[in-house]
Amino acid sequence: MKNLTIQEINAVLNGEIVGTTSHSVSAPEQLEIASETEISFIGSRKYEKLWESSKACAAIVNEDISIEPGENKVFIKVKNADLAMSQVLELFAPAPPQFSHEIHPTAVIDTTAKIGNGTRIGANCYVGPNVVLGENVTLYPNVTILDECIIGKNTTIWSGAVVRERCHVGAYCILHPNCTIGADGFGFRPCPERGLAKIPQIGNVIIGNNVEIGANSSVDRGKFSSTVLGDGCKIDNLVQIGHNSKLGKFCIMAGNSGLAGSVTLGNGVIIGGSASIKDHLTLGDGAMIGAGSGVAADVPAGKTMLGYPAVEARTALKQWAILKRMATE
Repeated sequence: MKNLTIQEINAVLNGEIVGTTSHSVSAPEQLEIASETEISFIGSRKYEKLWESSKACAAIVNEDISIEPGENKVFIKVKNADLAMSQVLELFAPAPPQFSHEIHPTAVIDTTAKIGNGTRIGANCYVGPNVVLGENVTLYPNVTILDECIIGKNTTIWSGAVVRERCHVGAYCILHPNCTIGADGFGFRPCPERGLAKIPQIGNVIIGNNVEIGANSSVDRGKFSSTVLGDGCKIDNLVQIGHNSKLGKFCIMAGNSGLAGSVTLGNGVIIGGSASIKDHLTLGDGAMIGAGSGVAADVPAGKTMLGYPAVEARTALKQWAILKRMATE
């Protein structure tokens, strides 16, 4: 167990220490359940009221906090408490799972695969023909990388994930357990002889750098060319990205959301949980889609959309207010 002083923590944060405490810090924890040897954070003024009853010896707070730390307690004031707390979590993060072998003897690696220096491959992994793994790639047990895939340096792929043939994953990416990259797109057409004829999906998936894809999420391969995720995209668990969709840089998709085929997202688009986007639509830079919304038309850059079907946020709020008044009359 780590124990750090307030000064050691602040050496990383470069904040302002207010107050004193006799305790060292053993771990970060949320305000309501923190003990007297734990540090918490107050990221919004609405949570200041919880500090009085909290046992935490310290808190990371924003510079505009309106309360004092109190007896034997400390605040570390910073510009952004949420970002600073992420640094504290890194300080106390336990070590990742260990490898007994750099390349486990049960891993199956084709002789044509190229393995970069420092790459680790866990038990029962499969690395197919002409795969290229960059330097310091980590494959945890039971990962499958099929033919002709390219995985960039310092990328981590967790157990159960599958990267299908000819897909490219950039550097410094994280693929969480059981996500699937490059499954067939959902393409079928009515056929007199067979009922539904499967449309071959001959494209691939191209994922940029610093992309994170959550557990059990799926990114389908393109029908003709590529499904593309730009640098810095963050995809939550249980997300579906349909074939030939194109995501710009730094897009966010929350859990259970989905894109139908051939959707285009600009840079910095945010899609809330359980939202769904119709096929062949374009969402401009910085567009925001509220949780549970259903988008059936293009969205201009910077617009916030809510509801099912989704409309501009102001319009949706007015509609909901009218419905609420009608329900009480």
